Amino acid sequence: MAGYQVAALSRLIEQFERMPGIGRKSAQRLAFYVLGLSDADAKGFAQAITDAHEKIHRCKICCNLTDTELCSVCGNPARDKTEICVVEDPRDVLAIERTHEYEGTYHVLHGAISPMNGIGPDQLAIKELLARLGGGEEEVDEVIMATNPTVEGEATAMYLSRLLKPMGIKVTRLAYGVPVGADLEYADEVTLSRALEGRQVI
Repeated sequence: MAGYQVAALSRLIEQFERMPGIGRKSAQRLAFYVLGLSDADAKGFAQAITDAHEKIHRCKICCNLTDTELCSVCGNPARDKTEICVVEDPRDVLAIERTHEYEGTYHVLHGAISPMNGIGPDQLAIKELLARLGGGEEEVDEVIMATNPTVEGEATAMYLSRLLKPMGIKVTRLAYGVPVGADLEYADEVTLSRALEGRQVI
């Protein structure tokens, strides 16, 4: 594309290219798609990004993403508050919810312990989890470790298990219906259902 450059288009392509999993060609396709939108649709697209960035924040209880004080799970009195399913990412909540098998609550860590990437326990929402379990309003009987079956996910689950065991709370781990090395967001509903049913004490 040497010799043919439109500054605004180049900047748009660069922004798309910064997204995870988007290469140069995909970024170009997305940029040209946006250019083909009507003025009203383009403004709506830009407004949706701005609104999401300004209005979405972490639920004050579980740290999942929400645009209200409490997320839809924490704000639902029908959910079983005695169970907390600990996940790495808000997308994992969506994946488990698709199974329609789990009726408890969640806690989103927003990552996993990864010393190689400079991510330690302090960078995750672990303090918030401990606050929920240590004298909060919830009477929790079981914490399900649903971190991804990766080295980092396993390390995070074991770290949390060691923290929680002295509190007398049952700590379980998802059974390996989820293949090792896979992310929960890509698992199908049947696999996740079996993993939830076959969880084990760790």
